[in-house]
Amino acid sequence: MGSSKFKEYKGLDLPAVNSEVLERWDAVDAFGKSISTREGHPTFVFYEGPPSANGMPGIHHVMARTIKDVVCRYKTQRGFLVHRKAGWDTHGLPVELGVEKKLGITKEDIGTKISIEEYNRICRKEVMTYTDAWERLTRRMGYWIDMKDPYITYDNKYIETLWHLLAELYKKGLLYKGYTIQPYSPAAGTGLSNHELNQPGCYRDVKDTTMVAQFKMKHPKPEMAEWGTPYFLAWTTTPWTLPSNTALCVGPKIDYVAVQTYNGYSGEKMTVVLAKALLYTHFNKKAEGIALEDYKPGDKLIPFKIVGEYKGPDLVGMEYEQLIPWVKPIDVAEDGSWTPSDKGFRVISGDYVTTEDGTGIVHIAPTFGADDAFVARAAGIPSLFMINKKGETRPMVDLTGKFFLIDELDEDFVKACVNVDLYKDYQGKWVKNAYDPQFTVDGKYDEQVAQAAESLDIEICMMMKAARQAFKIEKHVHNYPHCWRTDKPVLYYPLDSWFIRSTAGKERMIELNKTINWKPESTGTGRFGKWLENLNDWNLSRSRYWGTPLPIWRTEDNSEEICIGSVEELYNEIEKSVAAGFMKSNPYKDKGFVPGEYNGENYDKIDLHRPYVDDIILVSESDKPMKREADLIDVWFDSGAMPYAKLHYPFENKEIVDSHQVYPADFIAEGVDQTRGWFFTLHAIASMVFDTISYKTVISNGLILDKNGNKMSKRLGNGVDPFSTIEKYGSDPLRWYMITNSSPWDNLKFDVDGIEEVRRKFFGTLYNTYSFFSLYANVDGFEYKEADVPMVERPEIDRWILSVLNTLVKEVDTCYSEYEPTKAGRLISDFVNDNLSNWYVRLNRKRFWGGEFTQDKLSAYQTLYTCLETVAKLMSPIAPFYADKLYMDLVTATGRDNVVSVHLAKFPEYKEEMIDKELEVRMQMAQDVTSMVLALRRKVNIKVRQPLQCIMIPVVDEEQRAHIEAVKALIMSEVNVKDIKFVDGAAGVLVKKVKCDFKKMGPKFGKQMKAVAAAVAEMSQETIAELEKNGKYTLNLDGAEAVIEAADVEIFSEDIPGWLVANEGKLTVALDVTVTEELRREGIARELVNRIQNIRKSSGLEITDKIKITLSKNQQTDDAVNEYKDYICNQVLGTSLTLTDEVENGTELNFDDFSLYVSVVKE
Repeated sequence: MGSSKFKEYKGLDLPAVNSEVLERWDAVDAFGKSISTREGHPTFVFYEGPPSANGMPGIHHVMARTIKDVVCRYKTQRGFLVHRKAGWDTHGLPVELGVEKKLGITKEDIGTKISIEEYNRICRKEVMTYTDAWERLTRRMGYWIDMKDPYITYDNKYIETLWHLLAELYKKGLLYKGYTIQPYSPAAGTGLSNHELNQPGCYRDVKDTTMVAQFKMKHPKPEMAEWGTPYFLAWTTTPWTLPSNTALCVGPKIDYVAVQTYNGYSGEKMTVVLAKALLYTHFNKKAEGIALEDYKPGDKLIPFKIVGEYKGPDLVGMEYEQLIPWVKPIDVAEDGSWTPSDKGFRVISGDYVTTEDGTGIVHIAPTFGADDAFVARAAGIPSLFMINKKGETRPMVDLTGKFFLIDELDEDFVKACVNVDLYKDYQGKWVKNAYDPQFTVDGKYDEQVAQAAESLDIEICMMMKAARQAFKIEKHVHNYPHCWRTDKPVLYYPLDSWFIRSTAGKERMIELNKTINWKPESTGTGRFGKWLENLNDWNLSRSRYWGTPLPIWRTEDNSEEICIGSVEELYNEIEKSVAAGFMKSNPYKDKGFVPGEYNGENYDKIDLHRPYVDDIILVSESDKPMKREADLIDVWFDSGAMPYAKLHYPFENKEIVDSHQVYPADFIAEGVDQTRGWFFTLHAIASMVFDTISYKTVISNGLILDKNGNKMSKRLGNGVDPFSTIEKYGSDPLRWYMITNSSPWDNLKFDVDGIEEVRRKFFGTLYNTYSFFSLYANVDGFEYKEADVPMVERPEIDRWILSVLNTLVKEVDTCYSEYEPTKAGRLISDFVNDNLSNWYVRLNRKRFWGGEFTQDKLSAYQTLYTCLETVAKLMSPIAPFYADKLYMDLVTATGRDNVVSVHLAKFPEYKEEMIDKELEVRMQMAQDVTSMVLALRRKVNIKVRQPLQCIMIPVVDEEQRAHIEAVKALIMSEVNVKDIKFVDGAAGVLVKKVKCDFKKMGPKFGKQMKAVAAAVAEMSQETIAELEKNGKYTLNLDGAEAVIEAADVEIFSEDIPGWLVANEGKLTVALDVTVTEELRREGIARELVNRIQNIRKSSGLEITDKIKITLSKNQQTDDAVNEYKDYICNQVLGTSLTLTDEVENGTELNFDDFSLYVSVVKE
């Protein structure tokens, strides 16, 4: 009796395997050893993009982390040292908005209802709310990363590195303050940078009320003044900006027309000016023939007549009356003093005007658009500013998104510039319903109610319609940016902000980007590359509380400033300030902080956040006090600086960063939404501060959608909980499904049934293969103690599977190293299912059963063992748990490896000498012919047990004939036919037809297509053979030539009566499906053998027991039973087979249209 060295199992329970392997990893410190055993080896540098732990991890995090884990595990197997430090992203809007919601406060309450100190204390705590959940998911899914010593972005040392980097940018002149129009989120109370605005899903289609407004001319050209009132027409999608209008802009190269017509609402006569190209957008072509005099108010068709044509410059300088005269524009001097302005309300020129939509004349409100501000400034047009009680200039809308209240404005300004009677009814109105607090109940914004309510836009449109200033009012769907954290629309707004001059580094960023290996490449050249080409300066300022403070101190008159690059520098500057009498004492000194001591204990004594850093006053060169600029910095700068900040560079670890040992990263991976986030900020900081890239390869993975292709969201309730999914299926099938279902960068339509299928098809098949092996290996006492059977002495089928296995090793290695895990997983899956289980094990079962322990049997064991051991290593990066279990079960029994886990094993080596391409091609041929014939049998419902006479194969060339000839016997037994006949391709056995693929050919042939299709339909068998052989054929169409490519047509075979035909590529198979009387009898005999075998099994007989068989008579089967009596008995170990009229206690056997009864009794 053999040993039971190989563990045997009662069934496959992957969640249990998951738990058991996790415990073993902990016990042997497998992750720790994966680092320690590789010390001194070349390093593979990986950066973990920090998640924020103030939200629960979702199923998409499993995807991103699986990709990262696959690469790092593979590189470890390849012998690299792979450090993997976890991190937490702890600052920024997501955290602050979460805290506001939790406390039921708004931004305005911070510093009044709750102190900044208390608020930030809650943020610090809140940000780690879900740390446990993240750690649990990371562990359960098998993502190896060091969470014991993570980098944390709110840590003082981390912030100090950020200050150092900002100071470096400052020294290079790349940090500046500017007053410009910026995207601003009233709902979040802060400006946003362009990369935040370009996160996926931020630009959305919205339905807004739009208006074509009539601006009344002051001094029209003569032809404009002959018919009613003369107007310029301008279109806007934001009517709430019309009260801030101070100019109209025309395109220098655009043609304009003056048109006599009537107003569609009031019926009054007027002459309007608009772009010629947009005439028919605003006037109905059908009205062209109607005379102006024939119009009656209310007519559907409004007549129009062109009375003048102009180029843009002909209109420049023309003046018009202020459209909504609530507030007069002002000129503001350098010193902040102001005077009412008379320079506005005229036509100016701008290159960016188009005739794609609108009227070709753009309404300019310089306070609410960057382009508007730019052209207005160039033309000396004033902006429409309010002056508040503090004397500051502000646009008409305040920072919460509503029109300023008259009480908040400077009294002199109100007297001089505000028409109180007109403005008072509109003061305090919200410019978008989304900002109005009444639509946000208990922290939840009710978008539907807000959209249904009347908006300010509608109110203004109605007011203008009543004032006869509206030409056309309609709803219009357009694409508008929303805030990535609040989901509410942004405004463009003038802000005082600190910027990084990223435009100065743009060319270098583009150049360096070309050296990065993007997966997929299209993201690097498209999404990311195009983004770099259109780069704006990076708005760094955030007017918030919880984040990295901007380390810049300025005098009140802004004449002197200092940018602090380290805590030591700040400490020394405070010392100067104390000496100058601006500070009582040095708070860092009071707390016992020692500059230059970089241990955690020392740094824990201080806090670099607000409000403490706001209390520090420094002294300028000319002995004036300097206060810190109140802003925080964009949280994306925090994460983009992680390569340096996690190492407290340059204060510590300077050498390993500068010598490029831990920088740049060899590999990073995150979701595609990071193209404008982390991927960008990593690249921007690296190129501007260090003039390098910060990552060599990046995988940007796609979104995870639900099975119907919808984005997963709480709102739709179609999310998938990663925890329960792992509990139910185990991590391995989840990971395998995610990786193999579609390339990481494509969107994945996530369907739980897919996980179940992977569990059954791949893991189930592999488990069954191992179970088969372990059962017989234990019976025979196989432990791989014997020397390897030389390849030349192994049977062909063993040489074949080992050749295929080595090809697999080479291909999988290439896929992993080229960051193509999907291809790797699919190759492994196909090998296990098609080659190992369905072909090798199935065809070789008998070699493992009973009998002597011959060399042939040893060869079978060694071959199958090698396949299993190799597959375990190959699959382990994707399916870390089951692969480890399988590998350890194998090597523990044989002692062929002494590692504690498959993840510390060496990746399999490709052995060139094992490859036999010729043999692989032959066996592939056998598999192809077999699957084609089995498919043909299924088509006509003929079971494999029913023998058929013949397969006919028209061979293309001698090579094909030789390959099939070599595996002829194998094919015949697999598909149960008596003979394989080869016929010459042109022997006319098969009638081939050709069909055009119009999608491909239509664009090529255009008008010729009809003639081409007709000629293709008439092609002779010889011509078709020629087309197949050469891949193309030249048709002669009445003297014109047309080249037909094989790739553009479909060649298929038609069945010949009594035969079925299948065709794949160059291989065609015809099956004779005529069941003769002889074949029918043999089929019945085989069917009976199968049914009796099943009865033997189910009645609990031993494999060696002999039996007596009694069978009921039936004219359909008697002759078959008599003819094949001996065969049947031999197959089922029967000593006798008797036919009788009645069978006592028989088992019923159902056939298609009759039944038999059989009794099986042990001899």
